[in-house]
Amino acid sequence: MDVLVYIEHLNGKIADVSFELLGKGRELADALGGKLDAVVLGGACRDLAAQLGKADRVVCVGGLGEFNPSAYKNALADVMANRAPRVTLIPYTSMGMELASSVSAAMDLALVSFVNNVAVEDGQIIATASVFGGKMFAEVECDGAVILAALAGSFSADAGKGAGAPQVEELQAAADGAGIAFKQMIQPEAADVDITKQEILVSVGRGIQSADNLELVEELANALGGAVSSSRPIVDNGWLPKARQVGKSGVTVKPKLYLAVGISGAPEHIEGMKDAGTIIAINTDPHAPIFDVADYGITADLFDVVPALTERIKAGSA
Repeated sequence: MDVLVYIEHLNGKIADVSFELLGKGRELADALGGKLDAVVLGGACRDLAAQLGKADRVVCVGGLGEFNPSAYKNALADVMANRAPRVTLIPYTSMGMELASSVSAAMDLALVSFVNNVAVEDGQIIATASVFGGKMFAEVECDGAVILAALAGSFSADAGKGAGAPQVEELQAAADGAGIAFKQMIQPEAADVDITKQEILVSVGRGIQSADNLELVEELANALGGAVSSSRPIVDNGWLPKARQVGKSGVTVKPKLYLAVGISGAPEHIEGMKDAGTIIAINTDPHAPIFDVADYGITADLFDVVPALTERIKAGSA
């Protein structure tokens, strides 16, 4: 029983989550006694295939330009129909979530989304999915062929990297976008601060309540010699620019210190910061998911803790 991994890439670079799924796919294929296939749609396939040494075979599909949900769906469905994998792994990203659902519908295959773990038990595929914003997990027994849309950050990217010379098969696809055409990629404006390069981040969530209160975390970040970042609600409210957003729809950061202030810890946010050196969380909810990844935490009102912490740090550095 074979395993197939869809390789997501952008601007000639393979996404880290694709290496995560390649490593997990290798594990699953070995447990099932099958082969591991990697599928690359569009792009400089030969160059990308050389980085996929963990796979037994790489299927490169040309004739496709930038991501097009309809054309990519058709191409991936054709490969899956030909290979008939037991498990297909697709990243649950902005592109992957659309691709996974459309392929599932087109091929009448079961789909499990928000997957953060997969195992083989007595020949059965067991997928663990995050539900209710990460507050609960559901174990799903997968009978027959299945598509698993996995959250970024769930597995080790290093496990998917390694030397090897997989067999490469090149195919051509009809770039049928069903009336959908790629026009332009709009890059975000240059940020005033690159939070991916900061050693200390004070990240703020909806617990800050209003834009006027951001000054509290800015003072703390300045005292620590770091920068302010945020969860998605802060950016959605227009209180901070998009470049400050940490998480699946923002950026991934790995500072030495990550101080989460008033952040509950949705899976999408945790994906972007869980590999920080030290994580400290401040939240009034003792059951907030952020405490599951924090090294240290305090269940208290941030409006009490942050000013006191800032004052103590300033006094210590005086």
